[in-house]
Amino acid sequence: MALAAKTGLGSLIDEWVKLPGYFGANAGLKALALVAGMLTGADSIGDMAVLRHGALRKLFTGTYAPSTLGSFLRAFTFGHVRQLDAAASRWLRNLAAVTLIVTGIDDLALVDIDDTIREVRCYKKQGAGFGYSGVRGLNALLTIVSTGSAAPIIVSSRLRKGPTNSARGAKKFVADTLATVKRLRSPTAKGMLLLRADSAYYVSAVIKAALRAGAMVSITARLNSLVKAGISSIPNTAWTPIKYTNAIFDDATGR
Repeated sequence: MALAAKTGLGSLIDEWVKLPGYFGANAGLKALALVAGMLTGADSIGDMAVLRHGALRKLFTGTYAPSTLGSFLRAFTFGHVRQLDAAASRWLRNLAAVTLIVTGIDDLALVDIDDTIREVRCYKKQGAGFGYSGVRGLNALLTIVSTGSAAPIIVSSRLRKGPTNSARGAKKFVADTLATVKRLRSPTAKGMLLLRADSAYYVSAVIKAALRAGAMVSITARLNSLVKAGISSIPNTAWTPIKYTNAIFDDATGR
């Protein structure tokens, strides 16, 4: 929390997030309270009461009631979530200036996109539904960035309805993510910027968004009829064998 304060997280949220009404006041403080609660393990509004218990009262004074924080979150529309995204991307740049989270990003930036289903228990949960996993839940779209010398970190996230298609909205999401990654790099960076994804994102809109942002792409192609036809047209003499650096010899096949 000291690092969040040092890097201006609260002030950025106050600047960018404009919620209406009483519960929208002091957005920066309320967001920091939610972050602090999650750091203690809170995963629901009721759990936010942890900030008022035990020795935490020596760290935090005048903490908000869980009901107030819940009303704050319920005031968010999608537009306010986008405002929060704007604050978060700028805070990430502040964080990178004082930590080593993206060391080497000028030389190599690997951006991965994927989605996941987070299970929910209540059928009344807003947006919950059965997606490709067959589990009732919400769909979270995520992008991470990693470098040759820094561990992966989450750059962007977006919560969607449970039955949402993996690639829905990915065009804009990729564009926003790559814009954030480019802000994390120096203006003179010449190293590779590469977007990686599985076949769920093998759509022209995603690939074009990456190319417009100056990124290369490595996306698994779907084995559809056009791809099959393209493969069958390649002569056997044109294939280049892959040399695996840590290959294991198979006695059965002699390879």
